[in-house]
Formats: sequence, structure tokens, C-alpha cells
Amino acid sequence: MNHELQYMRRGVAAAIVFTVITCGIYGIYWLYQILTAQYHLNRRPSSAGMDIVLSIITCNIYTIYLMYKMGKMESEAYRNYGMYPKDDAILYLILGIFGFSIISYAIIQSNMNALVDSGKEYNPPPPPPQHSYYQ
Repeated sequence: MNHELQYMRRGVAAAIVFTVITCGIYGIYWLYQILTAQYHLNRRPSSAGMDIVLSIITCNIYTIYLMYKMGKMESEAYRNYGMYPKDDAILYLILGIFGFSIISYAIIQSNMNALVDSGKEYNPPPPPPQHSYYQ
């Protein structure tokens, strides 16, 4: 188990129950935590706070884009940690369009839990070679 990433591990069922009990308020916090973890897994500066603000301002239209973006970031994280990348971006996008974002959150959280439990270390693939036509 990768102890550096242990803080990202959350119980999916508990998060869903808390989201329902709090009428979605915990869901906003959960989305923020998922976004922060995704940025951390990909070694990018976090803009999770701005993503949440844009989601609220646009009445969750931006959240639909975030579902797609998180799918792509998740695939990149899998690749960076030496695991087979799976691209669920379209699935998350479709779930977001039909109002089932909480299912996307649950799948993303489950995949992050699997990545944390895998024990793999950050090891991005080397960049592709640069070819120059002027050599």
C-alpha cells in the first residue's frame, strides 16, 4: 500500500450515504477531494477550488465537463503509476449529462482506492523522442 497516497482512500458507500443525508452538500466536498487527489496523482497544480466555484456558478454545467476531465486525468494517473490505463471519460460524461454524477464520483473513488491499494510508485513513462528535420 502506498502510504503517501493513503489520505485519498475513502469509503464509497459512506460517501454516498453522507451525500444523500446532507442533500448533496457532502457531495460538493467529496468532489473537491476527488479533484484535489486527481491533480496530486498527476503532479499538477490543483485548481479544485476554482473547478467547484465554476460548477456552482454554472449550475453544474461545468461539472459535466469535469466528469470528462476527471476520466482523462484518471487514465493519465494509471499510466503514471505503471498500471494499465482505462479511459472511462465518456462513461463519466454520459452519467453527468443524465444527472448521475454521484455514480461517477463513486466509480472514480473506487478506482483511486484501487490505485492507492496497488502500492505502485509514481513513475511516468518517458516522453516520446523529439525528431528534428534539420539535422
